[in-house]
Amino acid sequence: LFIFQLLLHTSEIKSRAVVKYSAAPPPTSYALLQEKTDLKLPPANWLRENAQLGSAGTTILGSSSKSKPFSSFGMAYDFIDCIGDDVDVVSDSENIKKLLKIPYSKSHVSMAVHRVGRTLLLDELDIQELFMRSSQTGDWTWLKEFYQRLIDQKWQRKKKSKEHWYQKAILSKFLYYSINGEGAAEPVSDNLNEGEEENGAEEFSSSWPTAFTSESVSMDSMFALGQVASVPKEQNLPTLFNEGENSQGLRNDFVRNIMWTFEDIHMLVGSNMPIFGGGRYPAVSLRLRDNNKPINILTGIDYWLDNLMCNVPELVMCFHVNGIVQKYEMIKTEDIPHLENSTFSTRVVKDIAQNILSFLKSNCTKEGHTYWLFKASGSDIVKLYDLTTLCEEAEEEKCQNPFTLPVAVLLYRVASNLMLKARQNRKHYGTIRTLLLNCVKLLDQERHPQIIASAHYMLSELFQLDEPPEEDGESLRAGGSEDSYSDEDRDEEEEEDLMEDSDDNGSYGNCSSPQDDSKAVAVIRSVGELSVPEKYKSTYQIRPSCAFPVSQDKEERCRHVLSYVLKGLKAVDGSIKKESDLPAADPNTPIPLKYEDRTGPLQADQKHPTRSGMIPGSWQHRMKLQLFLKASKAYYVLSDAATNLLKYGRALRYIKLSLQCYDAYCSVSGTLHPQVLQFHSQCLSLCGDIQLMLAQNANNRAAYLEEYSYQTKEDQEILHSLHRESSCQAFNMATDLAMDPEYQLFVSSKCYEAAYELLVSEALKDHTSDQLAQVLKRLGNIRNEMGVFYMNQAAAMQTEKEAKKSVSVAEQEMWKKSFAFFEKGMNDFEAIGDSTNTALLLCNTGRLMRICAQAHCAISADQSRGEFSPEEALYYNKAIDYYLRAMKSLASRENHPAVWDSVNWELSTTYFTLATLLQDYAPLSRKAQEQIGREVTEAMMKSLKYCDLQTESARQPLYQYRAATIHHRLASMYHSCFRNQVGDEHLRKQHRSLAELHYSKAVCLFLSLKDAPCELLRTLLERVAFAEFTMAGQSSNAAKLKSLTGAIEIMTETRFAFQLIHKELLEDESDAAESAESPDVASGPTSGLNLQEVMKLIGVFEPSFSFLLLQLIKLMTTMKRKPSNKDEELLKTYKNVYSKLLRAEKNVPLLSRVKVYIELLQQLTPETESDDTGTQKSS
Repeated sequence: LFIFQLLLHTSEIKSRAVVKYSAAPPPTSYALLQEKTDLKLPPANWLRENAQLGSAGTTILGSSSKSKPFSSFGMAYDFIDCIGDDVDVVSDSENIKKLLKIPYSKSHVSMAVHRVGRTLLLDELDIQELFMRSSQTGDWTWLKEFYQRLIDQKWQRKKKSKEHWYQKAILSKFLYYSINGEGAAEPVSDNLNEGEEENGAEEFSSSWPTAFTSESVSMDSMFALGQVASVPKEQNLPTLFNEGENSQGLRNDFVRNIMWTFEDIHMLVGSNMPIFGGGRYPAVSLRLRDNNKPINILTGIDYWLDNLMCNVPELVMCFHVNGIVQKYEMIKTEDIPHLENSTFSTRVVKDIAQNILSFLKSNCTKEGHTYWLFKASGSDIVKLYDLTTLCEEAEEEKCQNPFTLPVAVLLYRVASNLMLKARQNRKHYGTIRTLLLNCVKLLDQERHPQIIASAHYMLSELFQLDEPPEEDGESLRAGGSEDSYSDEDRDEEEEEDLMEDSDDNGSYGNCSSPQDDSKAVAVIRSVGELSVPEKYKSTYQIRPSCAFPVSQDKEERCRHVLSYVLKGLKAVDGSIKKESDLPAADPNTPIPLKYEDRTGPLQADQKHPTRSGMIPGSWQHRMKLQLFLKASKAYYVLSDAATNLLKYGRALRYIKLSLQCYDAYCSVSGTLHPQVLQFHSQCLSLCGDIQLMLAQNANNRAAYLEEYSYQTKEDQEILHSLHRESSCQAFNMATDLAMDPEYQLFVSSKCYEAAYELLVSEALKDHTSDQLAQVLKRLGNIRNEMGVFYMNQAAAMQTEKEAKKSVSVAEQEMWKKSFAFFEKGMNDFEAIGDSTNTALLLCNTGRLMRICAQAHCAISADQSRGEFSPEEALYYNKAIDYYLRAMKSLASRENHPAVWDSVNWELSTTYFTLATLLQDYAPLSRKAQEQIGREVTEAMMKSLKYCDLQTESARQPLYQYRAATIHHRLASMYHSCFRNQVGDEHLRKQHRSLAELHYSKAVCLFLSLKDAPCELLRTLLERVAFAEFTMAGQSSNAAKLKSLTGAIEIMTETRFAFQLIHKELLEDESDAAESAESPDVASGPTSGLNLQEVMKLIGVFEPSFSFLLLQLIKLMTTMKRKPSNKDEELLKTYKNVYSKLLRAEKNVPLLSRVKVYIELLQQLTPETESDDTGTQKSS
């Protein structure tokens, strides 16, 4: 690339040209021809291909060779990056020159204009040649009729004069003579007539492309689309066109492609002008002039613009007379506008350029439409027609626009090029959508199914499924369904400039009356207007600010994707030849037998058509793979969204469709890419989640079934397309809505297992660390669920069965299944280092062991509970082992407080249950009392160790109650041992002190609970009994008095229990009164007070209290030493309380009796308040 900026100081026109591509070698110096050289004689190298001259040399047309009707498309395809945004105009340099000379020239102008984004593509539209072709093909007859109405006389092609061909021939010979190095060979014989005929034939040979039909454009032609974002490299969009397919004149044939900036207009220009070296500059252009003809303004503008476009700073003019070289003259590019007889204003040319561009941009507003810019010869009215609209209005069916396919392909290519950038910048999305929708509008599905399918696939790619849309709409704003631009009224007339006729000899009749202007989109009333600065001020918007429809709603986005996928699938399906379309078999042709060579690799299998008749490797095959996969992903996202909304029936329906799409994908795909397999494992994993949720929410089954059965028309049509390739039955088991929770759990586990197998397979082992961890977590979870399911089944069997001694086989089966699932689940969680979930599963296994232990409890002959069996002990100890392992797995409470607390509670409970069963149903037939006592104590102390009394939680009162119960039970046990122990005094003292210690702790804990009055009362009464028993063994009165006083102190503490009982009885009474007033309220005591238990305890309390008081009174009255005043007061109180106790009515209501006890006990403790506070502190 070389860049050269030419700034014209005289009129300050800014021009800058960058050569984007050049087929010519670096310019070499031109050969200076000697004076009197005869240019009529051809040089030896004439018409041989020469890189220096490019296409200007191979034709005798020289630098003004006729441009092809699609030349701008060839350039646009090559520089697709510039199209739609950066460049204003793409055209052959000849067309640009012709437009800028409109106000100076009387010759006709006929150009096709196409819009892509903000870029205009200009091509010569040779109406007469077009009509010559249409008379053979039948196309464009509607335009021919319209044109004949537009023009007064019938069109006629004026033959080029002999003089014209003579001038062309000597120009060509001059250029060949000027090639340095090769030199002009000896002149060959001058057979000029023959040469002219040949040249004439070339001029008339059609440069128009063949009509675009599905036959003439093979659909595996023209260009390749690169990787579309998010699609794996192996799964790129199919190749639409091969670069080698140039039969349609869509090739970029220019020697140079130049990015030319003229003032503020950016143009991509194609030029074939030969450039030579020499003179003061590295590049010059050579021109041949007849010395007898002065340079006119049109030729001056031509030379000036050619040099500007090609960065050529100097012009070398060779003058001849009748083909004989006379002299050379060098002119600087900036001096060309000031040559004699051809003076022109560069500022005016600049104004013309800006006005024409503004006029075209303001009026050629619709992408995909073909506009026709037309000026008749000799007329100064320029008209713009929309041929696409005229074509649609034509009545006849066969009205083909040969620009349709190139325009559609260009729109498609620009969109696909933007698609590559779209991942970096979402602002392109609106533009891409507009381009693709306009592209699809232009094409007939039967004739161009491939572009239509690809366009719809790209449209589906615009809607992101795997990430939320950006919050700010800014980045997504850029283009809507169709561009719309404002129009400007232009009725003003301007003074005409002096016109000069052109060199062209084509004859067009004058324009007819203005009533036909109604067909024109816009009209320039006089070409003189174009010279007026900013006459046609641009009023168009580059793109209206119309937001790309990105919905925040995932479901809506997926529905958009699926609608485009369906359209794409329809296009593909429509293009696959069905068996009925195939020609009938020829009875004379033998049927080929396909023998396969088993020795070689079985490549042939790859080419067998699929179920629908697609050939693997064809564009249909590649496109279907993309569309199936896209549909599968869209349904996956829909399923995931439905799962989050707890719509599990709908979620299962969507995941079923997703897996059916995947099944169809597999049936047409030879190999599966790792990313596709990874996505499949995600689908299976989600399917597992849904089946698990369905199993856990069995109550809503009717609603789920209704959601599952519903199907939209779109889903049915996509399914129909899938069935053309596959039966889609492969994943039926995984996606059926079963009625049995056990089966649903089984299906869920199978889905997770299949996902896991995929992830650890050879293809994916290096790709999926994160996903593998998630699937293992799900596997562990489902195995836990199944373990819990079978454990609950076993527990239910246990409660339902009649009391029998043996465990049923069915129960054992349930245990085995449950245990196996827990084991597998633990392995899964351990594999990913998930200590918390491992602990939970160990905890559940512990619970299973406890259920096993409960099932093994022995029943004696009279249906009562038998001794604690060794099987029970075994299972309880196993349970303890699992709980301890769970705690070890967690390591500390900080890691997961909730799970730690749960395991801690279960462990404490298991030890407590083991101890109570050992104590209550002691296996005396197998073990000594002392051994059982030791085991009970050990288990109780361990249970106590795990009673967390400090941490504030919902379980704290339960722990306090359990700790109190343990202390009470231990105290009772030591009390019993103390009573029954004979002989060993040391041991008795130990038991006595332990009993005292545990009784006091139990009392403190029960006091702090405030809701266990019966337990508190029982503990205190047992403690009083213990004191009484101690007293019975004492001989001295002083010791007895001390023991009795201690016992009465303990007895007075029972007032706290009675106060709580009194409070609860009052509450029950008030509740009963309320329920009597309103019968609809449930009657009965609402508190947890066991009245039977209360009566039983009162039956023990009264005689015990009475006995203590009587013994105290007896001892105090029979004391030998003189009583003090305090003693007398006490004795008086004791007597008073005793007499009241004896006189108390036994038949009064419980509430009254309790009240009496509270009063009597209060009398024994005059300092109640201090007592209260003291007791509170001790708790």
